[in-house]
Amino acid sequence: MDLTLLFSPVDESVYASDFPVNSFFKNIRVYTEKIPNYKEAQLALLGVKEERGAPANQGTALAADEIRKKLYSLKKGTGAYNIVDLGNLNPGIDLDETYVRLSEVCRMLLENNVMPIILGGSHDLDYGQYRGYEDMQKLINFLNVDAILDLDDTKNAPACRQHIHKMLLHEPNYLFSYTHLAHQTYLVDPFSTAILEKLNFEAHRLGQMRTNLAEMEPAIRHADMFSFDVGAIQSSDAPGHAHAQPFGLTGEEACQLCWYAGLNEKLSSAGFYEYNPRYDDVHKKTASVVAIMIWYFIEGFYHRKNEHNFKSNDFLKYVVSMPVEPETIAFYKSKLTEKWWMEVSINRPGARYPRNSVVPCSYADYQTATRGELPERYIHALAKMS
Repeated sequence: MDLTLLFSPVDESVYASDFPVNSFFKNIRVYTEKIPNYKEAQLALLGVKEERGAPANQGTALAADEIRKKLYSLKKGTGAYNIVDLGNLNPGIDLDETYVRLSEVCRMLLENNVMPIILGGSHDLDYGQYRGYEDMQKLINFLNVDAILDLDDTKNAPACRQHIHKMLLHEPNYLFSYTHLAHQTYLVDPFSTAILEKLNFEAHRLGQMRTNLAEMEPAIRHADMFSFDVGAIQSSDAPGHAHAQPFGLTGEEACQLCWYAGLNEKLSSAGFYEYNPRYDDVHKKTASVVAIMIWYFIEGFYHRKNEHNFKSNDFLKYVVSMPVEPETIAFYKSKLTEKWWMEVSINRPGARYPRNSVVPCSYADYQTATRGELPERYIHALAKMS
């Protein structure tokens, strides 16, 4: 497919500044006059000028170029950058066509081992991001960061409040797990969290995350797809959202989550949604925050260690005897990064996946097992796999 039919080049005003040679802009290939060859890249930025899914936050179509202005001016990070900016995806005649276009682009990038980094646009665009995995014949673990749970199924609800519900109902069903981070309890209907719990999905409220942000890293490490709603960040750090909340993640915490996501070797796509320049301050503070989040995500990507072979000498194996079923749990610790994994035994009659599976965990999970207790992550993983 000729991408020039789907994309518009980055507007000249975005890169009109005289960027220094060590800037982010000078170290990537940008669609200005000719679209860059994405097949040779590792990461591909793409804007989506689509806001019809969020009628109460009109202005998100302007997000991509405002983020670029801040991102381009940052310094190049670690690693030999191999990044393209494909410009802005032209929206379809309706929302559904935009989803199809975005899914088609994501599919092409993923098939060529290129990670799409989407600069939205309304949050429902992650439905197009999700559909990009449809033909990959694999189950997807989806990580979403948002102040609310977009599970509304009422007839007149805007698309940005229904997109998670649409993913849960999408056929064919290839969503294996869904993890939600940073929701604020007073903004969420308890019925929504009950639905996720019934489906053996996870939802971690903001206060729970704050007690130990590092404990969220294993959940992030398990994801294939990452979606971030800027409304999850507190308004003092990110006012550029029609429904910016006085409480939420700090800018630093948002960057930490993005760093973890970038480090995740499984993760193959990311989307940053719902930034609205019309609500931002005169200095475009929110655009700066989102740009730095993306910078940290990319920095994490270039610090990946390719830790896959648990039988190699790069791992230490710990076997913990349990007083209840299972009789033992095997844990693996990386010598390189000190990250932990555990082996979940699912060799039971009727199990959906009759084999053992190694899933990310933390040192705290290992400590729980040494006390003779089943880690909560083990229980969740077993329930999903059975």
